[in-house]
Amino acid sequence: MAQLVPSILSCDFSRLREELLLAQEGGANTIHIDVMDGHFVPNITFGSLMVEAVRNILPHALLDVHLMISNPRSYVTDFAQAGADILSFHVEAVQDYDAVVNEIMKRGLKPGIALCPGTPLETVRHLLEKVYLVLLLTVNPGFGGQKFIVGMEEKITALRKMIREEGLSTEVEIDGGVNEENIEFLASRGASWIVAGSLIFSHKGEIRERVEKLKTRIAPF
Repeated sequence: MAQLVPSILSCDFSRLREELLLAQEGGANTIHIDVMDGHFVPNITFGSLMVEAVRNILPHALLDVHLMISNPRSYVTDFAQAGADILSFHVEAVQDYDAVVNEIMKRGLKPGIALCPGTPLETVRHLLEKVYLVLLLTVNPGFGGQKFIVGMEEKITALRKMIREEGLSTEVEIDGGVNEENIEFLASRGASWIVAGSLIFSHKGEIRERVEKLKTRIAPF
């Protein structure tokens, strides 16, 4: 069953507690937190202190932290201590993939690997059995609210097929350009975790209802 994962990148941060609690009331059990350093990607968001803040608001939620940063291995401990549950890093940012995965596991977190739109799937085939999820960016990284890159649906399907061929249950997470028109289609193509930001949080006063509705729409897949 496909899972909806709200992204705080589109939250109103002056109302962060209220909006996160509304998302949780709507049935969101996992929250996505994008960490950007202004170096690996051309934008700066927030760091481990934001993860800690979300953990304090939602003590029982699964916190899915996406590191769009250079040298992610150096920050694993910080995010583990802040309360992250899943820590995904970009293969484009490192050369020692296995060492980073091992460091994440050593700190008691579930490891994830993230790929930019142009990175081939074969880059991560050997890691599939070690990671909890593979995060496919379906827009170019750095900013929210972008349009889904046409053709990325084929990459989602190819990754799902690769995982099945290996006899694994690795989750396929997608992030970027999810909207009213494509969310069910993307779930049907093999995305088991679907990150949505503006689709949820831009509808002020309807956050709980939006989560409930979107969860229902992707539940059959």
